[in-house]
Amino acid sequence: MTEDRDRLRTFFNGPAADTSDRWSQLWDAADFLPFDRGVPNPALADILNNCHDLIGDCFMQREGRKIRKKALVPGCGRGYDVLLLASFGYDAYGLEVSETAVKRCKEEQEKNGHKFSTQDEAKGAGSINFIHGDFFASETETFELIYDYTFLSALPPSMRPAWSHRMTSLLTPNVSSNLICIEFPTYKDPSTGGPPWSLPPKVYLEHLSHPGEEIPYEDGHIKENVLRRASPDGLERVAHWQPERTHAIGKGTDWVSIWRHRKSPKVAPQLL
Repeated sequence: MTEDRDRLRTFFNGPAADTSDRWSQLWDAADFLPFDRGVPNPALADILNNCHDLIGDCFMQREGRKIRKKALVPGCGRGYDVLLLASFGYDAYGLEVSETAVKRCKEEQEKNGHKFSTQDEAKGAGSINFIHGDFFASETETFELIYDYTFLSALPPSMRPAWSHRMTSLLTPNVSSNLICIEFPTYKDPSTGGPPWSLPPKVYLEHLSHPGEEIPYEDGHIKENVLRRASPDGLERVAHWQPERTHAIGKGTDWVSIWRHRKSPKVAPQLL
């Protein structure tokens, strides 16, 4: 594992602007994909199964009609989490910057999609959509669920303000919309670099509370200001807990956080 991280760090040693191209190069080479776990994160499955009171289900009301919620997984890899979300009834969209990755997603769907059986026949399965594109491009479509497990950890710290701004703009501003983050890796020393870059919970809290703003760091550690008020357009963390199940690499150190727009009707924060 250490050798893999050293190899990744060396490969990505360059300007932040080259990050997308370098991820595409990894997919094109196809001989080094250490971030591919082969299955969805079980923490996401547990959230979808057990947290209906917190995140709702796959439907919402719009103009008197019941419609499916749309779910986005940026940096979806081979698309395992997209297939899982669709099995729970969401119209699921996986976004990848690499054309090769999108091809691998569609191959995975064709080969193993049958393993993701519909969770509730009454609700049915949602659609599965894999898209080649840039997460930071100025698309106007929004989503009622966004899921980030390793996407932020793949981006250098200088891109975190853009990430938080984009997440905020892509999340539909209503009470039924949720950004689900599985915070990883929380245990790394920031001085070791990345990817994956160190992401303790306070990184998510500071950036999503102040989307698009430059947040000060010192020696790689984010400088948390507990007296600073959240921005009016910042997201609000409504739940935060350590999952019982997650991938082995994050067992005992991963955290789950759920975020909503502050302009939505207020929901009492929960610790689960």
